[in-house]
Amino acid sequence: MLTVGQLLALKGRQLYSVGPQDSVLRAIEVMATQHVGALLVMERGSLLGVISERDYARKVILQHRSSHDTPVTAIMSSPVITVGLGDTVKRCMELCTNERIRHLPVVDGGAVVGMLSIGDLVKALLQEQSEHIEQLERYIAG
Repeated sequence: MLTVGQLLALKGRQLYSVGPQDSVLRAIEVMATQHVGALLVMERGSLLGVISERDYARKVILQHRSSHDTPVTAIMSSPVITVGLGDTVKRCMELCTNERIRHLPVVDGGAVVGMLSIGDLVKALLQEQSEHIEQLERYIAG
């Protein structure tokens, strides 16, 4: 089973973040520019929360708040559920399913070293399954 560390080695460790006092509008601009669905909310190297498109839809749009005037800290998800480099993709999928979340920051030694989305996890599982099927087909063909 693929570990988070192995998956990050394949995917990359690019991180995108905003500060807690940045406007929600700024966060949405960064998400759009970077083509991501969530950002880390960081302050002086510490992970405070995660802000996602889902947070925006539910806590700004549906509550008729101003994207320009609302700080990220008012709508971010916190506390954050994180995973480590040794966790498996299966464990990450279980967390996403059970906690109904779509993004998992990866922490190593107290520092954020990556971010995984549900899409990253599904892609990794599909790749693993495809490889297992190919191995079984080769075994059967003999």
